Amino acid sequence: MYSIIPLQYSDYDEFLIGWWDEWGWVPPTRDFLPDDGKGGILVSYDGIPVCAGFLYTTNSKVAWVDWIISDRSFRKEEERKECIRLLVSTLTNIAKKTGHKFAYALIKHKGLIEAYESLGYISGDNYTSEMIKSL
Repeated sequence: MYSIIPLQYSDYDEFLIGWWDEWGWVPPTRDFLPDDGKGGILVSYDGIPVCAGFLYTTNSKVAWVDWIISDRSFRKEEERKECIRLLVSTLTNIAKKTGHKFAYALIKHKGLIEAYESLGYISGDNYTSEMIKSL
């Protein structure tokens, strides 16, 4: 029913850009994402890709579990929620298995916040600005 696979290079163009556009979010460039857009996983339901997300690793004990996105046109709401929980849980478990002690995320979407909270994440500080500089 549910399947989890590593992201492929083609998934960025085939699914992710369209999904971010559907939600009204500006897609990150491929080179902003881990492993040039392949550093994450894709979760499917009955063979239909539903959501994807990424894991950034650092030179500390912190891993960043983020850029979670789903197919907004996938209308099975409960299954989508379960796919997202499975996605975040899997990325978090990968972080733990690779020696990280903390998982971190920057999220604003209420549904995503609820998914993270259901998996034991707690709210940190409420940030007011996201700052990025292209080098």
